[in-house]
Amino acid sequence: MKMSYPTQLIATLSYIGCILFLNILLVRLPLIHSFGEQFSPADVLVGIIYIVRDFAQREIKHYIIIAMLIGAGLSYVFSTPSIALASLLSFISGEMLDWLIFSFTQKPLRQRLLLSSIVSTPIDSWVFLMIANRLSLLPFIIMSTGKIAGVFILWIAWLRIQNKKG
Repeated sequence: MKMSYPTQLIATLSYIGCILFLNILLVRLPLIHSFGEQFSPADVLVGIIYIVRDFAQREIKHYIIIAMLIGAGLSYVFSTPSIALASLLSFISGEMLDWLIFSFTQKPLRQRLLLSSIVSTPIDSWVFLMIANRLSLLPFIIMSTGKIAGVFILWIAWLRIQNKKG
């Protein structure tokens, strides 16, 4: 007997999983020391979460906050409370900006996805690093650049898929 899985919440479940996975990596991976500062190799990977979040938000609209809280709760248990709190507060700050962009701009989805990510990533990075007590220039640049690069890579892939469909 072939099992079928519901596809309605794939992006949402992926978003929750990404929050948990990245927060675990932020705790478990050793920091890299460079130019008198330190950063986590996971700082580079965080960008993936933004496009996943945007697709999850498309699935469940403003209930994305519930998915964010679930991811933060799991992170509290499986990573550390300080990283979970930094993650949650940075996601909330980024989400508020994204909500404004998604709710009040009349731009096509492909433009809103990119615009919301570009606006929210530096603010989200700053909030996370400040609360996690890791705020300095190098980690901020690496985290923000990693997020924006991840966004662009996934955004271009998504555009190619959309162009093949249409």
